[in-house]
Amino acid sequence: MKTLLVEDKAYIRKGLLNLLKTINTKVEVIGECGSVKDAVVVANACKPELIFLDINLTDGNAFEFLEQVEHLDFKVIFITAYEEYALKALKSGAVDYILKPVDVDELEAALEKVKHLPITEQKQQIKTAKQAWNNEDSNLILSLHDSFQVIDLNELLFCESDKGYTTFYCNDGKKYVVSKTLKEFEDQLTSTNFVRPHQSYMVNLKFIDKYEKSGAIHLKNGKKIPVSSRKKETFLSAFLKAKQS
Repeated sequence: MKTLLVEDKAYIRKGLLNLLKTINTKVEVIGECGSVKDAVVVANACKPELIFLDINLTDGNAFEFLEQVEHLDFKVIFITAYEEYALKALKSGAVDYILKPVDVDELEAALEKVKHLPITEQKQQIKTAKQAWNNEDSNLILSLHDSFQVIDLNELLFCESDKGYTTFYCNDGKKYVVSKTLKEFEDQLTSTNFVRPHQSYMVNLKFIDKYEKSGAIHLKNGKKIPVSSRKKETFLSAFLKAKQS
């Protein structure tokens, strides 16, 4: 099968390439992409028969890519890190997926399964998975040390990142710390009602009380958040648009 790898991390693409060389099911990798924009161009031009598709890409997600391609006549195997909200959507749609880091046995099993799956059936599976994904947009599930914590994004004030850890501050005064960078949550948060005014913060636009032109956000609970000069223009655009709507 002519195969396209759509994954934003180069080392994962390299690892997947190496694994594909070791398995019995033969595939011909015709290209690699790390963004929705590039993947749409390559898929439309090269017409792959199979795509390994990362859920979160640099400029969007897998479902946005699938909406933009001209013809959905290729097989899809999703790739995802162990994020519960992503797995819930994929499982509900019964689509084929593999977890990072990719296991060779899971890879071969997914390839064998997808080879025999009719395109029409796959389209329905993807549609169901997309609906489940969209319904999960209002929740974020954090993997804590001993549990999974559900966060209502409508009640999340802001997130603060520090040295590989991210703290989530909620409107009820609770806070949760996870050992992941803010970047790993940025796609889902940005697609809801959040903006990143500073490298270390993401803020819920709903809870902003005012913005000081000197470069500080005042939240309704009294917390002040800095706005970096590099992100000021993007923040102001999102802030003004949200307050005018």
